[in-house]
Amino acid sequence: MIVKMIVSPKWFAGALGIVTILAVFALVLGTPSASASDIRVACVGDRITSDTKYTDNLSSMLGENYTVGNFGVGRTTVSLQFNKPYMNQPAFQDAQRFNPDIVVIMLGTNDAYLTEQQRSNFVNDYKALINSFSSLPSNPKVYIVVPPPVFNNNMGLPAEVLDNDVIPLVSQTAIDLGLPRIDVHTPLLDNPEDFQDGVHPNVIGSQVIASEIYNALT
Repeated sequence: MIVKMIVSPKWFAGALGIVTILAVFALVLGTPSASASDIRVACVGDRITSDTKYTDNLSSMLGENYTVGNFGVGRTTVSLQFNKPYMNQPAFQDAQRFNPDIVVIMLGTNDAYLTEQQRSNFVNDYKALINSFSSLPSNPKVYIVVPPPVFNNNMGLPAEVLDNDVIPLVSQTAIDLGLPRIDVHTPLLDNPEDFQDGVHPNVIGSQVIASEIYNALT
């Protein structure tokens, strides 16, 4: 036996409206979204960025209106003449896709390993890295960080090359492009105890770096 059901147009319209409302509520409740007011901060760097607590500390200091992304890669350099330039790493593309409002670049420490000839294009290579971020649709503000000091270490990283050769090139790049510099080198200069191996900051050293960057950003 076939039973025919006659549905009132008014009843159908009402039921459809209820279903639509429920679907919208389910969608809203089930899909988290970032606040439109969030300021996205991309932290670019080497292992001093990737493997320390500085980005976590910075995120806590900046608060809930900021989203901080850690795009550090160990042993990377500014120079394209080395075997691991930052611009050749997947994290470089990830940082660009992050569409940041602010970019904080702390590189140069590993460039102290390079010969003077290998560093000859340092400033041009750094400018290329910076311009790749400056040209993003989000038009981010770029900050260049003067890297922390190096103390006695078993990695063969020469402090005198970092201090006398690399850091002046970092500063020159910032001056040429008119970009703000954040100096985390000077506050840590007399604190070798804040470095776990003479190169990479410990918890206290990371806090100092985060504080200096926070003060510059705010």
